Amino acid sequence: MEPNSLLKIKKWSAALLTTFPLKSVTESFANMIHGLKVGHLTDPVIRRSKRMILDTLGVGFLGTNTEVFHIASQYSKIYTSSVSSTVWGQPDIKLPPTYAAFVNGVAIHSMDFDDTWHPATHPSGAVLPVITALSEALPQSPKFSGLDLLLAFNIGIEVQGQLMHFSKEANNIPKRFHPPSVVGALGSAAAASKLLGLSLTKCQEALAIAVSHAGAPMANAATQTKPLHVGNAARFGVEAAFLAMLGLQANKQILDLKVGFGAFYDNYSPKVLPNLATYTWLLDQQDVAVKRFPAHLATHWVAEAAESVRKRLVTDRGLLPIDHIQRIVLRIPDVPYVNRPFPDSEHEARHSFQYVACAMLLDGDVTVPSFHHSQINRPQVRELLKKVELEHPLDNLPSFNTLYCEVSVTLKGGVTFTERCDTFYGHWRKPLSQEDLQKKFRANTSRTLPNDTAESIVKVVEKLEDLEDCSVLTSLLKGSSPQRPLQNYSAYDHSIRSL
Repeated sequence: MEPNSLLKIKKWSAALLTTFPLKSVTESFANMIHGLKVGHLTDPVIRRSKRMILDTLGVGFLGTNTEVFHIASQYSKIYTSSVSSTVWGQPDIKLPPTYAAFVNGVAIHSMDFDDTWHPATHPSGAVLPVITALSEALPQSPKFSGLDLLLAFNIGIEVQGQLMHFSKEANNIPKRFHPPSVVGALGSAAAASKLLGLSLTKCQEALAIAVSHAGAPMANAATQTKPLHVGNAARFGVEAAFLAMLGLQANKQILDLKVGFGAFYDNYSPKVLPNLATYTWLLDQQDVAVKRFPAHLATHWVAEAAESVRKRLVTDRGLLPIDHIQRIVLRIPDVPYVNRPFPDSEHEARHSFQYVACAMLLDGDVTVPSFHHSQINRPQVRELLKKVELEHPLDNLPSFNTLYCEVSVTLKGGVTFTERCDTFYGHWRKPLSQEDLQKKFRANTSRTLPNDTAESIVKVVEKLEDLEDCSVLTSLLKGSSPQRPLQNYSAYDHSIRSL
């Protein structure tokens, strides 16, 4: 063959591979879901994901005390099935796996107390309820192990992270839709597909079906409906995997197309995932943020800066000199849905830079009780809120990885005190200690679980990779004590203030 002919063949082959790649993006995701094994889990990924699981369980148990959880669970009771799963902390309620995942997901996000990742989403809430529901409901011999749960959990987390890395828009705090309602649905479908043992093709179908379930607008932030975004992501992912298992077909190129998953992002640029032989988990590279109080993550910078200012205004256990304060300035990114000058509900207060700053200045702490209606409407709080102004420096971008907060309090005499927070305690750059993480879990479960049950969960999760039968964990999640009233804050408040 002549040299020119060989050159033409090489060029034609290269063009063919460019036009028709060996593996589509969607297929590479399915291959990752289907092909990753427990041997791929690294020590840092296991350690970080166990922390995420313990924290998510804790905020989920706490969330079972909320009104939105009770509405969701009452609604879900109309569904029955011969196969059922546990609703955390509710030994008398058993639901089909899809609805157990739904109500547990709602509980997790009911107070906006769950973990946050970068790019911005709440990764665990859509995935953990899925693996606990399915591991309990599915007939399996031998039973699912702790490593099986860790693998499925991390695959669900990984899918979310990889999808968000396909868009520059995802790097910033969201403006149009709530990310867990989109990437969370696919993470849920991935975790469910792994536990169900779906084939590579059916994993593709499950992802594609989940995309048609995805999406929720940011207009419902700061309302009781926002927790449904996480609950629905968990539920719809399970449904997508079951429907794929039963043979429902969908577009197997869904992640490759701008009219597929790309419909959610203006600048969507998907890429084929790495080969499994050289695969590196995103959680190996990027940890999550764990919250110390139940509110939007951006308010945590505000709280720490305000706490530092308060220490300069108040000595010992004295009171904040409200009458002497002329002006409070918060220098923060421009995040419209967290700009709520006079919040009227607990959900609005959780999404209010202004309220969190005033609560910290007034009380010296922000905890679960801080968002009770009686606390939000205190005359002292309302008086302080009138004095708050927001400024948005051009260098303060709305990204959880780079934002900062400055709080300036000017007294009537003209003296100004300013403090800045670049990284709050609990952020991935300054993670909670294991001791404080466990304190948070114990505080969150103190009104729902007996102490011995809570301690057993801590021990099981701590050694989850050694657990041979995960029913040991799911049995503990049922709980055994009656719920105590939501207004009974004293024990919780004492526990959480020690963090």
